[in-house]
Amino acid sequence: MSEPVDPQYLVYFGPHANCTFEICTAQESVYGYRPSFAANITFVVLFALANFIHIVLGFRWKTWRFMFLMNLGCVHEIIGYIGRIKLHHNPWSFVPFIIQIITITQAPVFYCAAIYITLARCIDHFSPSLARFPPKYLYRIFLPCDVLSLLLQGIGGAMSASSSGDSRTGVNIAMAGLIFQVITLTAFCALFGDFFFRYALSGKERVMSGREKLFLGFMSLAIVTILVRCVFRTDELKEGYHGETIRREDLFIGLEGVLIVVSVFSLCIAHPGLIFKEDGPKYTTVKDENVELLNDMRTEYVGPRVPKGTV
Repeated sequence: MSEPVDPQYLVYFGPHANCTFEICTAQESVYGYRPSFAANITFVVLFALANFIHIVLGFRWKTWRFMFLMNLGCVHEIIGYIGRIKLHHNPWSFVPFIIQIITITQAPVFYCAAIYITLARCIDHFSPSLARFPPKYLYRIFLPCDVLSLLLQGIGGAMSASSSGDSRTGVNIAMAGLIFQVITLTAFCALFGDFFFRYALSGKERVMSGREKLFLGFMSLAIVTILVRCVFRTDELKEGYHGETIRREDLFIGLEGVLIVVSVFSLCIAHPGLIFKEDGPKYTTVKDENVELLNDMRTEYVGPRVPKGTV
C-alpha cells in the first residue's frame, strides 16, 4: 500500500496530475465522475459500425466526398471514446482528457460538411430554378464556415492543452467555434426549409417517391440532432472545465453520444446515393438549363450546325 500523500502536493488536473484511486476519489477529477466503461465501449462499437456502413455505401454509390467526410467524423468519435475509456481507468489522466475533448467536439463538423454538399445535390435533384442562388455557392458559403468552426475548436483545445486546462481563453475560443457552428447550421436549416417551402408553392411539386420521403425525413433528423447537440456543448463549455454541466455524465451520454449516433445512422439512410445515383456527378444550374433550351430552339428554327468543309 502506498504511503499517504500530503494533500498540498496532490495535483487533480493537468499534465502533472498525480492522483490515483488509492489516494483520491473520482469526485475529485475534472469530470467529477468515472466515465462509464460500458457506455463508452458501446459508442466505440456503434461508430465503428457506422464507419463501416458508410465505407460500403460510399463504394457502392461512388460518393467519395460524402464517404470521406463521414469517415473523418466517425474516426474522431472512435478516438475520442477510446480516450474516455482510458479516463475510466484513470480519471486524472490529462492526455486522454484533452484528446477526447478535441476529437468528440470536432467530429460533428465533418458530418455538417457532408450534409452541406448533399443539399446542393438535393436542390439540383428537385428544382434548381427555385434556389435562391446556384447550388455551387453552397460550397463557397458553408464549407469555409465549417472549416473556420473546426479551426476555432482545434485552437481552443490546443490552448487548453498547453495551459494544463487553465486557459479561459482556450475555452472561449472553443466555445466560439461551437457557437459559430450553431449559427451556420441554423442558417443552413433556414435555407433548407426555404427551398422546400418555395418548392411546395411553385406548382412544380410532384408526388415524392418513398425513397425521397425517407431521405428527407432522416436528413432532417440528422440536422436537428446535430443542432441540439451543438447547443448543449456550447452551454456545457460556458463555465469552462469546472462547471456543473460538464460533471453530468447522463447529459453527456444523452445529448452528445446518443444524439450523434442517431445523426450518423440517419445519414446512412439519408445517403446521397439513395436518390441521386441516377443524377450523375455533374451539378446543373439555371444557366445550364437556359443554354440547353437556347440550343434546342436554335436547332428547331435554324437547323443543326454543319461543320465547315462538309458542304
